[in-house]
Amino acid sequence: MKSKVNLPKKVKIVEVGPRDGLQNEKLFVDNDIKIALIDRLTSAGFINIEVAAFVSPKWVPQMAGSDIVMNGISRKPGTLYSVLVPNLQGFEKAIEARTDEIVIFGAASETFSQKNINCSIEESIARFIPVVQAAKSAGIRVRGSVSCALGCPYEGEIDPKKVVEVVQRMANLGCDEIDIADTIGVGTPNKVKTVFEQTGKVFSIERLSGHFHDTYGQSLANIYAALEMGVSIFHSAVAGLGGCPYAKGATGNVATEDVLYLMAGLGIETGIDFEKVALSGEFISNALNRPNGSKAGKAYLSKINNAQ
Repeated sequence: MKSKVNLPKKVKIVEVGPRDGLQNEKLFVDNDIKIALIDRLTSAGFINIEVAAFVSPKWVPQMAGSDIVMNGISRKPGTLYSVLVPNLQGFEKAIEARTDEIVIFGAASETFSQKNINCSIEESIARFIPVVQAAKSAGIRVRGSVSCALGCPYEGEIDPKKVVEVVQRMANLGCDEIDIADTIGVGTPNKVKTVFEQTGKVFSIERLSGHFHDTYGQSLANIYAALEMGVSIFHSAVAGLGGCPYAKGATGNVATEDVLYLMAGLGIETGIDFEKVALSGEFISNALNRPNGSKAGKAYLSKINNAQ
């Protein structure tokens, strides 16, 4: 397999902390704190922030009040504020909340699909047909996310062909971007290269994104491997927010601060203010009364604190 020699000169970082990062918190995070976090992230320069999910509070209690959050944030022109929607009912709420982009989700694992959303992969894609059609009619951007693309808590190894099949289906729906998500953080660089090499044959590599969890400490290595394949969109969560209910010891999403430090070292432009993100990580970590999950963030904050 040949890797691309030239790395992208610029990447887009999609900040997913407010949604994917906070949804697993056991104690409800006050909406005012969510709004303050999102406003801080907007100020840091992100052009795409995943802020909420219009799903049933019964299944994801942490996302209750997503309409309040969407209506309370200070929006910056040119920034996409994304929300996760499972169906037309969720889409209608997203429209009311003036969302810029909806996120639909499927899985490369049949078992995960059944346990996560109580339907088959085929059924899940079919459910999203009217949602995507409605979004396109309303001029709203659509992003698709493929869970368990590099491994499943139930099925173990996932054949890249299964990932390609779901990507093809989402492409056929009309998705503008498609996420390759390592939901439980078991991926390694060679697996990453294989999956992107294969999926890049059915969907533009420029519109594929890497969504890595750091359960086994491989996320930054996986991001570099994806960069070598020409991927230029990555997801991350400030302070490494998030967790995985299927793998003990999971540390959640790759930390945004760590990704920014990596990109800076590679000379890759992000347009994001590292210091503002680090301070945002400290803010939310203190608000949640939990350790900061970013190594780069903690090192930077320790450095400036010692200098004062």
